[in-house]
Amino acid sequence: MHALLRGVAGAGAALALAAPAAAQGWQCRAPSVLPRSEAVSRPPDAPVRRVPIGGYILSLSWSPEYCRTRKTSMRDALQCSGRMGEFGFILHGLWPQGRGRAPWPQYCRPVSAVPPATLRANICHMPSVSLVNHEWAKHGSCMARRPSAYLRASRVLFDALAFPDMDRLSRREPTAKDVRDAFAMANPGLEPEAIELRRNRRGWLTDVRLCLDRRFRTTGCARRTIPDDTDIKIWRGG
Repeated sequence: MHALLRGVAGAGAALALAAPAAAQGWQCRAPSVLPRSEAVSRPPDAPVRRVPIGGYILSLSWSPEYCRTRKTSMRDALQCSGRMGEFGFILHGLWPQGRGRAPWPQYCRPVSAVPPATLRANICHMPSVSLVNHEWAKHGSCMARRPSAYLRASRVLFDALAFPDMDRLSRREPTAKDVRDAFAMANPGLEPEAIELRRNRRGWLTDVRLCLDRRFRTTGCARRTIPDDTDIKIWRGG
């Protein structure tokens, strides 16, 4: 835990990113009462993996695409109903990676539910109580002793980012290279090679992932699943 906190204490400098131009949850209005926080158990088909950490992935989800078919979903009401505000990118999670070709660590130990106060401190970054508990159980259990430490690390890294104008970018009919370059231009010091993208089967952007080394510095991603010349559609909402 202490190494994690020391590393993230200088995350803004380590990432070499600009100050946020506009936080993605800036208009978030957290409700006075949040859904009940429940511990997440390890699924039977998900093995415990306690392996050395070789780096991290900071995963960002594009909320307009996720909420496109979930606006009336009770499970996703905090993020998608509009009652907490409209989200752009949200924090999906901070994921430790294995060294070299080793698999990533996961479910390193059983954990309790994230306390209500910790949930409230993070709900505008990660607007889903179930997601917060899932990320803590699967990934945070391998990185910190307390959920507040793991989630603070995730939040600090997320807040170090500036985000490109996704509405303008979407109207250009962009390629994967355009999206990577837009993030790099918004964040001096962030190289396109450190950015991995995910899209769904219909070609719409779902996630942007930043590859980090053990000191939380951006580094080239080990694998590139979407080539630069791939068309990327970006849902603007509505």
